[in-house]
Amino acid sequence: MSGARVLEIKGTVVQGFEGARDAFAANFEKGGEVGASFAVWKDGDYLVDLWGGHADSALSKPWVRDTLPNVWSTTKAVGALCIAMLVERGLLSYDDKITKHWPEFGAHGKDVLTVGQVMSHQSGVSTVREPLKTEDLFDHDKMARRMAAAEPLWKPGTRSGYHALTYAFPTGELVKRLTGKSIGQFFREEVAGPCEIDFHIGLPDSADDRAAEMLPAKNAAPLNGDGMTDIQKLTFSNPAPSATAPNDKAWRRAELASAGGRGSASALAKLFGAIAQDAPLHGKKLISVATRDKLAAEQIANEDLVLGLPGSWGAGVLRNVGGLLYGPNESTFGHSGWGGSFVLCDPKAGVGMAYVMNQMGPDLAGDPRAMALLAASYECLRQ
Repeated sequence: MSGARVLEIKGTVVQGFEGARDAFAANFEKGGEVGASFAVWKDGDYLVDLWGGHADSALSKPWVRDTLPNVWSTTKAVGALCIAMLVERGLLSYDDKITKHWPEFGAHGKDVLTVGQVMSHQSGVSTVREPLKTEDLFDHDKMARRMAAAEPLWKPGTRSGYHALTYAFPTGELVKRLTGKSIGQFFREEVAGPCEIDFHIGLPDSADDRAAEMLPAKNAAPLNGDGMTDIQKLTFSNPAPSATAPNDKAWRRAELASAGGRGSASALAKLFGAIAQDAPLHGKKLISVATRDKLAAEQIANEDLVLGLPGSWGAGVLRNVGGLLYGPNESTFGHSGWGGSFVLCDPKAGVGMAYVMNQMGPDLAGDPRAMALLAASYECLRQ
């Protein structure tokens, strides 16, 4: 590696994790990054806490530790944690019928669904049938009503079909009905503030200057192209936000627990590392091991009707069956985002790990930058 490239990599690694730093630097060397951060948290501290590059396409704004990119569906893991906290407090159970807490959602046969089934993309409402614009996503109450009244696209509770954007509305609605707070407010007051986690579901005005410009993938395949089923085409096109939608203020302000979260890798790794080790953050424990296990327990395993890929879903998180997604340990769970970001919680290794960036990649799954960081970090953990 050239000296100039190495100097762009900021942050620290503990002894024995130099390989993770090398992998992070190599992603820049290969031209795959504009700006990014990567972190691994264990035993109350960082094994890896790295960042580098730029937060804008003009390469005029250096990426710093607290730069905030949009992490797309990696946000879903944070939304799932909010629901798990309600389970921890006894306010609901994953086995509850969704109509116990949201009676209106039972329209058109959706009354058979449990909270766990809704959280694992089984509601049949991966989108609604009426045409939507991206701007419609910014009105939570209206979208929640639309989802509640919607006729499902398949028989509820029989298959998963990834709710790429609509996951935000049952998640946010359950939090709102049970706590009286929006999901962004709940996370800010119950997690981000007291636990010092720099992650946001709905970015405040005061943090706008830290927002990274999101850059679309080069040569990305269309999400509604030939060979897709009607369910896939409708889900990905209704609405079809562009990769640059998060650069607009309205998107940043919206509390989209499906795709609109912004945060650093250090924040996400710390949050899920503490959960992996059943440890408090600044004196506050968010969920118990028992609730963590319920969150990660399999709700459904099948070929997803929207993603077209096999997968095992917990209550809002992806399970690492076969060690295919998030390192070698099957008990690991997490979520990935459009373009390459991810967060994982590995109870066996006792680590949280996260990668975020602004240059989106073209792969729906298995982003090579993320996979290289995973492989290098687990090799370091084995030593």
